[in-house]
Amino acid sequence: MDILLDTHIVWWFLNGSEKLPATAGDIICNPENDIYVSIASIWEVAIKISIGKLEFDGGINGFIEAIEDNGFSLLEVNIKHIKIVTELPFIHRDPFDRMLVAQAMTENMAIMTVDENVLKYDINHI
Repeated sequence: MDILLDTHIVWWFLNGSEKLPATAGDIICNPENDIYVSIASIWEVAIKISIGKLEFDGGINGFIEAIEDNGFSLLEVNIKHIKIVTELPFIHRDPFDRMLVAQAMTENMAIMTVDENVLKYDINHI
């Protein structure tokens, strides 16, 4: 299964956070699943690191290396994704989460999230 991780999920996973549900970790580690991290998530983390809201060992470079070390695929943002954002109902106000929803829809991926607003969209989710 192709799974797009919401930013908080990849953050929790890479930091070994107890906030990550055990079943989520099992799904992420299952070699039968292809795990994706959006460039939008990396951009969001980069902003939060730069304003001191988040810290990661090695900064944004360390975050990107951890994504690659875990074998996650990067999902680029493209024009199709941007067009879908304009068609989404305005359920979620966060532009990064709206992009992730659009990417999951466009690429026919399930999105792994605990964000209740993301779950209100008509998309496959875990």
